[in-house]
Amino acid sequence: MTQRLNAAEYAPELFKKYAETGALLLKSGAIDKTILGLVEIRASQMNGCGFCLDMHVKQAKIHGERELRLHHVAIWRESTLFSPRERAALAWTEVLTRLPEDGVPDAVYESVRAQFSEKEITELSFAVMVINGWNRLNVAFRTTPGLFDKMFGLDKANLS
Repeated sequence: MTQRLNAAEYAPELFKKYAETGALLLKSGAIDKTILGLVEIRASQMNGCGFCLDMHVKQAKIHGERELRLHHVAIWRESTLFSPRERAALAWTEVLTRLPEDGVPDAVYESVRAQFSEKEITELSFAVMVINGWNRLNVAFRTTPGLFDKMFGLDKANLS
């Protein structure tokens, strides 16, 4: 499978502005990096985005995430390795990634509401929106996983 287009090359301003949104989420600090990483990994798994999944697993590893937890993101409901707050974030990620026909169920909203403040829920929702956008762009253009590891410092994850 070959890469199709480089979105940064053909729409550099849009690419830059979209990347700035993700940077603002990190800068805000309302949602900690561990949860943001889990959100990025889970949405990327669901969307079949190899580039983003590869990138965010490596980032999580660099930030100290345990390997077993990384393997358990796909089975988070059955796993005992995630806190109630992380579980609520993962459920929120799933429901916003694949919106049900009838909208977000009250039970999912109440679970995220019990774990996060209004500001945190809003920023968590933006985080899900951002990663879903990146997933769609990279799936559409078949961006090769690991393509930018050196540029992003992801080679420091020592995963090959």
